[in-house]
Amino acid sequence: MLRFEARPTPSRTMLVLSPLIALAATVLFGALMFAALGKNPLDGLALFFVEPLKGLYGLSELGLKATPLILCGLGLAACYRANVWNIGAEGQLLLGAIAASGVALQAGDDTTRWILVPILVAGVLGGMLWAAFVAVLRDRFHANEILTSLMLVYVAQYLLDYLVYGPWKDPEGYNFPQTALFAASTTLPKLIPDTRLNIGFAIAVLAVAAMSLFMSRSLQGFRLVVGGQAADAARYAGFSARKSLWTVLLLSGGLSGLAGALEAVGPLGQLTPHVSPGYGFAAIIVAFVGRLNSIGIVFSGVLMAMFYIGGELAQSRLGLPNAMTAVFQGMLLFCLLAADTLVTHRVRITGRGMRHA
Repeated sequence: MLRFEARPTPSRTMLVLSPLIALAATVLFGALMFAALGKNPLDGLALFFVEPLKGLYGLSELGLKATPLILCGLGLAACYRANVWNIGAEGQLLLGAIAASGVALQAGDDTTRWILVPILVAGVLGGMLWAAFVAVLRDRFHANEILTSLMLVYVAQYLLDYLVYGPWKDPEGYNFPQTALFAASTTLPKLIPDTRLNIGFAIAVLAVAAMSLFMSRSLQGFRLVVGGQAADAARYAGFSARKSLWTVLLLSGGLSGLAGALEAVGPLGQLTPHVSPGYGFAAIIVAFVGRLNSIGIVFSGVLMAMFYIGGELAQSRLGLPNAMTAVFQGMLLFCLLAADTLVTHRVRITGRGMRHA
């Protein structure tokens, strides 16, 4: 017989192996799902795990889609390590895209490339503003940040819809809900010629390095970690829980807003209702699969980007719905939750008349 038994202390080994076990289980369940749909499992899995790695263009698309996931995941990881449960990165991303687009729409043919600086700054400030609402509601009224941050996502989406269907709608856009194309000066410089990969990916890499140093080397980062893991010890040491709340929410909102700005002036070049296919929600999975670690978030962000590309390929080549992306994301999350039980528990083999192994 098999039984679960609580470990005396959490297993560091399983903490590392758990995401790998979850990924292996996701691949297995994905193969079974493709078979149940009447598709060749190997062909289906190749679209998710092989095709995105083929060639320079495939790798560039992978980096492009990983950029917002990494940026949002970094901010969420900081929140979760401080025990602040921000679920609203999607709304903060949308506000960043709106704010950045508002500046980009002011650019004309004679505008210089320096317009990119205020565009990106506007994106950061837009995300921080949206996160500040969550901080105020938690700080002043003790409102649960899970609920407030989540509800503000839908407010942000309605605001976006109002703008692209109303005052910002392109009069020459054949009645499509979108703004006019931004001026050429607002286009992000490309990292690789003849691809869509832009400097946004380099910004994300720099953000990873900066966040890693902030959380591991700075006093404020130490206070955030202590406050999240040992609240009583933090209070005894005189660390301000209120300051930590504002710090992580503004940091998370700023990074998510930056992700939204990079999407608007990067691959899209205009603002549309679908500026984000759910990057902010997917970043929650990215943060946990990456173990709330900056380097781990890079790998989990790339993995999640593979799911987005795989879902698009499955739609175009196998005739499956684009929702396959969300299916793989959900399977990975549930497999991770299941595998994480091995961090705090271990499997024991027992039998009649036998001692525990």
